[in-house]
Amino acid sequence: MSDVGPLLKHWRSARRLSQLALAAEAAVSIRHLCFLETGRANPSRAMVLKLAEVLDVPLRERNTLLLKAGFAPEYPESELDAPSLAAVRDALDTILTQQEPFPALVMDRSWDIRHTNAAARRFFAFLQDGQAKTAPGPANVLRRMFHPDGVRQHVTNWPEVAEALVRRARREAIGGVTDERAQRILEEVLDYPGVPASLRSLDAATPVLPIVPIRYVHGGRRFDFFSTVTTLGTPQDVTLQELRIECFFPMNDETRSHARQLAEAAQL
Repeated sequence: MSDVGPLLKHWRSARRLSQLALAAEAAVSIRHLCFLETGRANPSRAMVLKLAEVLDVPLRERNTLLLKAGFAPEYPESELDAPSLAAVRDALDTILTQQEPFPALVMDRSWDIRHTNAAARRFFAFLQDGQAKTAPGPANVLRRMFHPDGVRQHVTNWPEVAEALVRRARREAIGGVTDERAQRILEEVLDYPGVPASLRSLDAATPVLPIVPIRYVHGGRRFDFFSTVTTLGTPQDVTLQELRIECFFPMNDETRSHARQLAEAAQL
């Protein structure tokens, strides 16, 4: 007997669907679905993929469902620098370049920064006065924002931004987008000095504003941004599905002017 049943039940509960609702969406009988969840019946490969599609299970976790059911994985997981992803890298470069002179970056499921445009490198170097990062490990959005020697010291509305990031990280964990490493990093940054203990008890299900401004002040200059997060549409590769592109947009003319000044200074 396979042990895919409990996982199917987990995803159904995570999506807040009753057996009746899932059975109707997947066009299977409630009795058969009940047998699958309790292990009294084994699903076919096609059934696993069908239920995963209806439940909107991320590709990495679909592979896990298949393995638990005794089947080979369906979706490849490529390195971002693989030759087969050259077209994707070109597309990412185009998106990041189009965002100039404002910051943009690409991060993975662990919040590690995989790629940035020149504006992001300029801006964060400006905030840190050209110093190397102080947080441990690879450049990571959570560590960069929470570390006391990182950019946190320049964010004037840091409590608001920190709360939004924690809620987002936990909401992604519920949705199956994140991994154990991301959760370890989140626990790590919540232990950093000066981080309020109240952030540990935040309810991930509580709605948050769709746009949370982030306000930086450094060297007598003020930068007010909001950001949008984009994912690649209908990816069939685990790595690509887990990439997120975050673009920062100026909220006022002062920020536009300062960003252009940084770009012009870099060309001198």
